Amino acid sequence: MVEIDGHYVWSLTPVRDGAPAAGGVLVPWPGVLRPYLSGRGRVRVTDPTGSAVLYDDEVGLGAGSGELAVVDRAGHRLSVDKVGHLARSFADTDEQVREEILAGTRRAIDDLREHAGVAAYLNYGALLGAVREGRMLAHDSDTDLCYLSEHTSPADIVAESYRITRAMRAQGWRLLRMSGGDVKLLLPLSDGRVCHIDVFAAFHVNGTFFQLGNRSGDLPRSAIEPFSTIELHGHEFPVPRDPEAMLAFLYGPQWRTPDPSFRYADPPAGVRRLDGWLRGFRTEMGRWTELYNGPRRSAVPAGPSSFAEWVAPQLGDGRAVLDVGTGTGRDALWFARQGRRTGAVDFSRGSLGVVRRRAKRRGLEVEVDQLILGELRSTLAHGTRLARDPHDLYARHLVGCLDTAALDQLWLLSRMALRPSGGRLFLELAAGEPGPSDGLVRRVPVDVVRAGIEASGGVVEHLTVGPGDDMFDLPDPAVCRIRAAWPAPDSQEKR
Repeated sequence: MVEIDGHYVWSLTPVRDGAPAAGGVLVPWPGVLRPYLSGRGRVRVTDPTGSAVLYDDEVGLGAGSGELAVVDRAGHRLSVDKVGHLARSFADTDEQVREEILAGTRRAIDDLREHAGVAAYLNYGALLGAVREGRMLAHDSDTDLCYLSEHTSPADIVAESYRITRAMRAQGWRLLRMSGGDVKLLLPLSDGRVCHIDVFAAFHVNGTFFQLGNRSGDLPRSAIEPFSTIELHGHEFPVPRDPEAMLAFLYGPQWRTPDPSFRYADPPAGVRRLDGWLRGFRTEMGRWTELYNGPRRSAVPAGPSSFAEWVAPQLGDGRAVLDVGTGTGRDALWFARQGRRTGAVDFSRGSLGVVRRRAKRRGLEVEVDQLILGELRSTLAHGTRLARDPHDLYARHLVGCLDTAALDQLWLLSRMALRPSGGRLFLELAAGEPGPSDGLVRRVPVDVVRAGIEASGGVVEHLTVGPGDDMFDLPDPAVCRIRAAWPAPDSQEKR
């Protein structure tokens, strides 16, 4: 475990996370921590129990001369959670707020049973803390619930999950959908933050047990139902009938031994099935959320890009523009400032929050919404709306963020939105063969983009490749600009 000035920030397993170097093992700092590692502070490294001290000294990191601290804008301590995100852990949560979390979790269970018709049970870190330690895990940051579906078809499980979200919204819950079988209930706390209560679907298909996220294997229904109960900080919660069998399924036979750096070893075949059935669209969403919620966001310029200035004179008179993959909203806000009706969509909620806040501060009207191009339901809903509301579509450095399926849905969205009104799609992308990248924006062969547009019925009206800028306005030697249209079938025949 790693502490900075007495506060826990990260756990690691050297053999797993590092590489041999200079007679030892070198473990790099996690990417989410690096923006904070500038200044002076005391770094302490211990074994998982904290009893054996491996390193303890005052250090200076980076170029900063101030205090070394991993904190949010309000000064609250942050640590790396079990999925690699920065969050406020229960160790840094006072008793009153902890009580709010427990009461909210209990209310969620009751609402799920009484209004959504599913029986939820405590699971994952909340169950592990309750059984092994009799309290919340110090380094956990949310609570986890699951419900065992009666359905065995993924399509029925997705439909059930959407029915559950409608019922919970009717009870006043705000929520985020993470996949076809996984939602987060948002619980506002008195200290200003919002706690996530994860609600995961669990089900059996052909004798295999699946549980969002990513778990699959052998666990009979009899190990879960009928529920038993357990007390956690004075609250009684339903838990699987055999909680120890569930914990061994989740964490392996060593689940009784504390390991803050534990990582799941999920069967690849099960992960592929769950991705295909329920949640393929979430690829890389976490990394984008970290960008928009972290200090690196400030590296994205605030003013309009050169591409936006190039596109502006070509937009249709009186036609709205939709910035697809809006990011920080720099170009959408500029279009709105020019007096054009503007929309901004992205799959990252972090992005959407940034755009909403900036539009409000500047007094600009921008319609902000989530679009998940990897999810057909989302694509069709937006395409249907846009078909009735003439728009031009604008997408800067979006193509390099999409996998093949999502790219196909961009062409589907364009055809639905632009064919009825004669609008245009404006694209800018890093051109070339795919290669090493930071996992955010990749190069894409121009012929692949042209072929996708034409295969969907589009026509490339303009295409250039030359020097340009990346998403941070840093020089890029090969940037492609495309203007495309989707003419109606009869006009294509006349051409």
